[in-house]
Amino acid sequence: MKQNTIKTIGRSDFVNMGPIKLRQPIPTQHIDMIDPFVLLHHYGPYAIDERNNPFDLGPHPHRGFEPITFLIEGEQLHRDSLGHESVVKAGDVQWTTAGRGIIHAERPTKAFVEKGGTLEGIQLWLNLPAEKKMIQPNYQHVQNDEFNVVLSEDKKVSIQVIAGSLEDKNGKIATQSPVNVYMMDVKAGGKHNVDIDIAYQSVLYLLKGQVTVNNDVDLIQNENQLIEFNQDGNQFSVEAKADSKLLFLSGKPFHEKVTTYGPYVMNTQTEIMEAMRDYQMGKMGFLPNS
Repeated sequence: MKQNTIKTIGRSDFVNMGPIKLRQPIPTQHIDMIDPFVLLHHYGPYAIDERNNPFDLGPHPHRGFEPITFLIEGEQLHRDSLGHESVVKAGDVQWTTAGRGIIHAERPTKAFVEKGGTLEGIQLWLNLPAEKKMIQPNYQHVQNDEFNVVLSEDKKVSIQVIAGSLEDKNGKIATQSPVNVYMMDVKAGGKHNVDIDIAYQSVLYLLKGQVTVNNDVDLIQNENQLIEFNQDGNQFSVEAKADSKLLFLSGKPFHEKVTTYGPYVMNTQTEIMEAMRDYQMGKMGFLPNS
């Protein structure tokens, strides 16, 4: 087995998104995208109550990619123009395939706002290949305890297999392209080697804690939090210096031109204009603002 070398070490600086302040490790000045991963937002932790609820995202459209939410803490209500309405809780994953167009809305549940609590999560934008950008939209919600888990020999490393596979454990999400997605919880002192497909581009993002990767590079909360690997090996090692949580993303790149505008990820500017027109004409459905 050969360890992947490290291509880029990235920060996770704050950006302003309207009333929301969140971390954006992808894209940055140094990282445009890591094909097929277009955008990564790490929001929260926010203290939510009836006087402070900035994370109330009303109905908005998407086309051409898969917006995915990994909820770390709290509760969110998801609604969409396909008729889905579900409460997403800590550890759950909601995987939306926007395809030709979907309108959705997200916000903390009314009960969560009333009692107060902490909200934190990841939103990932996973590109769709050109041939699938106009497929029918779809929504998947998998609860925390439904995922298969890989445990290290010392039981200090727990890896949820969300999509793809790892060590003969399969993910619960049906994907449109070849990807492996894992959520990793590593207790202080825990160490494990994680397999990588050499054909995939791979990213490791630290949500909290401190880890050493490949016995060489440290990821530390509020400092460097992201590693992009080269496609030159088939595994990496992780060792935790403190209790840590990490998201691992790995996908087969499409090597296609990408054009983005607001909530749309397409291949050409013409397709962006068509998406805007179709949304205005109601071709992506309807979702009331309630």
